[in-house]
Amino acid sequence: MKAMEVQLTPDQKAFVRQAIQSGRLNREEDAVQEALALWEERERTRIEILAAVDEAEASLARGEGRIITQQSMRDLAAEVKQRGRQRLAAEPHPTR
Repeated sequence: MKAMEVQLTPDQKAFVRQAIQSGRLNREEDAVQEALALWEERERTRIEILAAVDEAEASLARGEGRIITQQSMRDLAAEVKQRGRQRLAAEPHPTR
């Protein structure tokens, strides 16, 4: 494996040195590894979000969307409340 050289800004170097001095990191390489792990996680999340947006757009294109208005939000809230009340009514209640 070929080594890679990374140039840090003076502020980044100071930040890494402080993390090592405080015991947060053991080596400079740990800072790079942690930064790459966080970047990978962020990129995976970004890809998941983009896929969800693509799916939402496809759903809308198929006519599966819902028009959002103040009234539709009130109707949705009423629907959710009604389902919750029905679920509560169906649960067994201990006798007192």
